[in-house]
Amino acid sequence: MRRQAVSATGTDRSRVVVAMSGGVDSSLAAALLVEKELEVVGVTMHLAGDSSRCCSLEDADDARRVADGRIRFYVANYTESFQREVIDVFADEYLAGRTPIPCVACNKRFKFDYLMERAGIFGAEGVATGHYARITRNSDNGNFELRRSRDLQKDQTYFLFQLDQAQLSKTLLPLGELTKQEVRDRARALGLGTADKPESQEICFVPDGDYAAIVEKIRPEAKRRGGEIVDGRGTVLGRHEGIHRFTVGQRHGLGISSHQRLYVVRLDAKARQVVVGSKEELGAEGAEVSSVNWVDGQPPKEPVRAKVQVRHRHSGAEATLFPLPDNTVRIEFDEPVQAVSPGQAAVFYEALPGEDDRGEKVLGGGWIRS
Repeated sequence: MRRQAVSATGTDRSRVVVAMSGGVDSSLAAALLVEKELEVVGVTMHLAGDSSRCCSLEDADDARRVADGRIRFYVANYTESFQREVIDVFADEYLAGRTPIPCVACNKRFKFDYLMERAGIFGAEGVATGHYARITRNSDNGNFELRRSRDLQKDQTYFLFQLDQAQLSKTLLPLGELTKQEVRDRARALGLGTADKPESQEICFVPDGDYAAIVEKIRPEAKRRGGEIVDGRGTVLGRHEGIHRFTVGQRHGLGISSHQRLYVVRLDAKARQVVVGSKEELGAEGAEVSSVNWVDGQPPKEPVRAKVQVRHRHSGAEATLFPLPDNTVRIEFDEPVQAVSPGQAAVFYEALPGEDDRGEKVLGGGWIRS
């Protein structure tokens, strides 16, 4: 089966809207497309307020300096939509005993859905971002494929599994074949002011890492939802001040003493209980995933083998996928997997012969619900 990389020559995409976050990645993505003689329109999406470490007005100023007359540049204010569609949902998920991953929703809704709407306004035929991922096209069936980036340490396909064929067909990812070091080196060579700008390692609207404080600010009632910490048999070991302060797999900060190491194995929002247990109890033999998106557009007709990534830094686990009605999938892992957390994404990769054993092509993914 032959695969070809999607061209960035601009032969059929002479005008491209680039999401410019003010960081080095999106800055270089825009510069590389200018080098390809594309007409680039830069858009910074103001999302999470000035205290954010991403998409703030300060970042917009950095992006504007990179554009500096070489490309048209605009700032689009989406703070109200971001609050409603990402931040509020983030808080509600924690209160429901799930561990949210807002970067997936942000990427799908803002970096692609809204960005493509902007592209239509500007008369552009494509969009581009600074994500570390690759898009190829299968020459046998014409389908677009989402594949891991060359730099596996920076790969961001886990956050992009919701993209569909229509979006992939209009998307350029100029950094997919570059390593992070190569990106910085090329940015310096081009004199981009963001070449050495530090990366944000936290969720943009939680700059200090205090997730619980954000939840309590958005939903003050969280402070009144304390309950019990129990073991698997229901024995009460202590009390907590809210399940939003815990995640599955957590070991430190449980507020109880024990002769053995205990981990959070389950969160029961209805009973307001944090259930703890041994490392062995933390292992899951399977999971059920909902709202599944299959990148090819159709679910497989039979069970398929895949490598499943259940969180961003997870190396993936061999499993069998059983497609079910209503866009759900039952996953059966070959070996128990620890800290499979409801609310996180499970992304399915196909390991192709002779390629990296982490899997390269994204089959699809969905949200872990049990």
